[in-house]
Amino acid sequence: MKYDYDYDGSFGGKKGLFVRVVITVVEIIAVVAAAFLIVRFGLETMNVSGSNMEPTLNDGENILINKMSYKLHSVKRNDVVVVRQNGSEHNYYVIQRVIGLPGEKIKILNGEVYIDGKVLDEKYDFPLMKNGGLAMEEITLDNDEYFMLCDNRNDSEDSRNASVGNVLKSSIVGKAWIRTEPFAFINSIDGFKKDDSSSSSDSKK
Repeated sequence: MKYDYDYDGSFGGKKGLFVRVVITVVEIIAVVAAAFLIVRFGLETMNVSGSNMEPTLNDGENILINKMSYKLHSVKRNDVVVVRQNGSEHNYYVIQRVIGLPGEKIKILNGEVYIDGKVLDEKYDFPLMKNGGLAMEEITLDNDEYFMLCDNRNDSEDSRNASVGNVLKSSIVGKAWIRTEPFAFINSIDGFKKDDSSSSSDSKK
């Protein structure tokens, strides 16, 4: 019985070289395309600028933005998000925390956030706000609007300020996902834990 070894799948000779070159080119194109899609639609790096989110995120830290998150899931209260804002010359990114969700009524009274008439039980021990800004009067959010606050609440601009206001869903670039150095998932960073050492030492006196 005779066998035609030219067609046994081993890709020998010039024909095999051509096939291997084509496969290599296709693999390179696939890697470049995947990298482009990840950067364009999936992940993006950002350098934190300013003290608006201290102590959760500090000036100069690098983070990864997950731009796919809100294409798959809804925006949730307490999420740290990256928002595209319009400047006088070009768009720029800012980092803020989601406080009010579409359809809710927001008010800041005595330094605390009220949602639909009830004080918000926040996850972290944020400082009381000295100025409620626009939210000193009750704000009703539209179906595509979010109310944002920065973590450094007494030294930042957010939805309380007329220059920022309520944030449209279309202006949310993605979720601030990971702080790269030191590595940490941003939603697990708690820069507002109460210092119990002083209270415990006082109790021993």
